[in-house]
Amino acid sequence: MKIHEYQAKSLLSEFGIPVPQGGVAATAAEARKIASELGGKVVVKAQVHAGGRGKAGGMKVASTPEEAAKLTEQMIGTRLVTHQTPPEGVPVSKVLVEKALNVEREFYLSIVVDSITRMPVMIASEAGGTDIEETALVNPERILRAYIDPASGFQAFQGRNLAYRMNLNPAQLRPATSVMTNLYRLFQAKDCSLAEINPLVVTAEGELLALDAKLDFDDNALFRHSDIEQLHDPEQEDPIEARAHELGVKNYVKLDGNIGCLVNGAGLAMAVIDTITYAGGSPANFLDIGAINNTDRVVGAFRVFTADPSVKAILVNIFGGIARIDVIARGIVQAHEQMNIQLPLIINAAGTNVDEGKRILAEANIDFIAATDCYDAARKAVAAAKGSGGRQKPQASGNKRGKI
Repeated sequence: MKIHEYQAKSLLSEFGIPVPQGGVAATAAEARKIASELGGKVVVKAQVHAGGRGKAGGMKVASTPEEAAKLTEQMIGTRLVTHQTPPEGVPVSKVLVEKALNVEREFYLSIVVDSITRMPVMIASEAGGTDIEETALVNPERILRAYIDPASGFQAFQGRNLAYRMNLNPAQLRPATSVMTNLYRLFQAKDCSLAEINPLVVTAEGELLALDAKLDFDDNALFRHSDIEQLHDPEQEDPIEARAHELGVKNYVKLDGNIGCLVNGAGLAMAVIDTITYAGGSPANFLDIGAINNTDRVVGAFRVFTADPSVKAILVNIFGGIARIDVIARGIVQAHEQMNIQLPLIINAAGTNVDEGKRILAEANIDFIAATDCYDAARKAVAAAKGSGGRQKPQASGNKRGKI
């Protein structure tokens, strides 16, 4: 789960990390009031779940409260398009009005979980700001890392070492170490998947402040954090992804293709996506149905597919272990009973209760195209998607109710 910058900064401040003075506004009048209280120059920042706002016109400087109000009025109600948003952009409903700072240097600081070492890693660089991605590609030696043992936590010597290598001056070593220590405290306490400060700035007055912040949270840990869950903004999500989550299909990510994929297991789902691409097609989603034997989740997946106008065919690829194929089959039958599904359906399944699954599908008299393996399923799904511009079911053929 993602949250807005102003929400992230509130949490940073709660954990002792200095942030600029400011306030959030939903109207021009509110922005004018905040700017008047701050005095002098302010920065008006569109609040969206995406980076790249500065280059996209989502961050502008105002010299007066009236100018801050005008900029806010121009932003609110629009859709901001950046390199991290869909082509249609994301809606701007609020802005953050902050006191402008005299910035002398910009740094980068973040924490993520490294999948290889299975440990949190603190990532730092003296080349912070909008071009950090380019720095990582062109000058990777400028990206510093410190791996954190979960048993002992982030150590002060690690912070001092990073701060020294970031070429901070001696007076800033202690404050920088404090920021790093507190960022890890926040990362651990709130079950973050990402905690990022970019840029972490040094002002002309010598202050070290988090000028921008991004926090992402592990969805599977939200049951422990009702305060974080309340910060969820569904307006910022893809509507189809939001619908999938409402229906209990939590492991769903919208992609830009036309083949809806229902798969059990994240690794197998990735393999199916790769196989579809190799076969010349394009997947419409990543969907891991999981190992829970629940027909409602299958029905929910089909509701998502039928609601997505880009989907021209559905590929079901199940390798039954804990997940039972008879349960998946019953879910497919229930989906057809509850909805008028006019999409080609390709099924490849093997494993637990496969014979019972075959019987259920055969007795339900559902049209589907059977596949013998994953690649065969992908190849047939690609062909079906190309031939179903009108989203119609395939006519009865030799593939009807084939063996799965």
